[in-house]
Amino acid sequence: MRGFPIALTGLALLGLASLLVGATNLWNTQLDAGMVLAISRVPRTVAAMLAGAGLALAGVVVQQSVQNRLVDPGLIGTPESAMLGLLGITLIAPGAALLVKMSVASLTALAGTAVFFLLARLVPRRDPMLLPLVGLIYGGILGAAALWLAWVNDLVQFIGIWQTGEFSGVLRGRYELLWIIAALAVALFFLADRITLLGLGEDYARALGLNYLQTVLLGLGCVAVTFAVVVVTVGAMPFVGLVVPNIVSRWRGDNLRRNLPWVALLGAVLVLAADLMGRVVRWPYEIPAATIFAVFGAALFLWLLNTRKVQHG
Repeated sequence: MRGFPIALTGLALLGLASLLVGATNLWNTQLDAGMVLAISRVPRTVAAMLAGAGLALAGVVVQQSVQNRLVDPGLIGTPESAMLGLLGITLIAPGAALLVKMSVASLTALAGTAVFFLLARLVPRRDPMLLPLVGLIYGGILGAAALWLAWVNDLVQFIGIWQTGEFSGVLRGRYELLWIIAALAVALFFLADRITLLGLGEDYARALGLNYLQTVLLGLGCVAVTFAVVVVTVGAMPFVGLVVPNIVSRWRGDNLRRNLPWVALLGAVLVLAADLMGRVVRWPYEIPAATIFAVFGAALFLWLLNTRKVQHG
């Protein structure tokens, strides 16, 4: 874990900057700075860290499950499935509690991710670029279905909110569900060795004594809950689960148990940095963190596709 304290210091400095930067001037003597920090700035900073860490860890699980480094949970229909669940519960019980909405979104996200996992078993593995393309098409179909359902029920504005991950609306009392991600991170650490075996493929994993189906369901369950919590609280954040695991694995190798803390930390750093950048690029206006991160993530995704093509071409 050499270098980890330095990385934590970097995260702490970003967190401090996040507390100080915003449209509201904390040094205004007519303003209660403590109230602004407690109600808005601290929850926003913590939410960005937790969302980034959770999405990055979810990316590791999915990539190991389908044995493909170019797959991201955000690109295989998981957020779209969560949105379908949110639309359904909004139509059936618009006054449902936030925890109920998150539970429904988790179930539909798990179902959507499981369908992709079944599709992945049918896709030839000779070309690693084929599976993410299938995921993009599958996610596009689910997204179109969600948009149609929202259109016919005059709920398109909700789709727009859920599709754009941004933290400006995070306040005390509206982000606490994200702490579930911390518990899931601990669970994934204990499952690390079993998830590593998933990356060897089903036959090898079963030969080594792994309960393959149980491990897949546990891993995908963690992914589904993570995405449901993030979508319900701040909206979808693309490319985090793709970018972070690839950076860490190219830097530190493939020891999953040793890499998980780094994956969580780098995910928290990058998402918080994207949120902070979105606040200062056109201050006092804000650009959503998802937009900032998507530019960086899309560029890296294209680079990964190109390097894989060169390696296999």
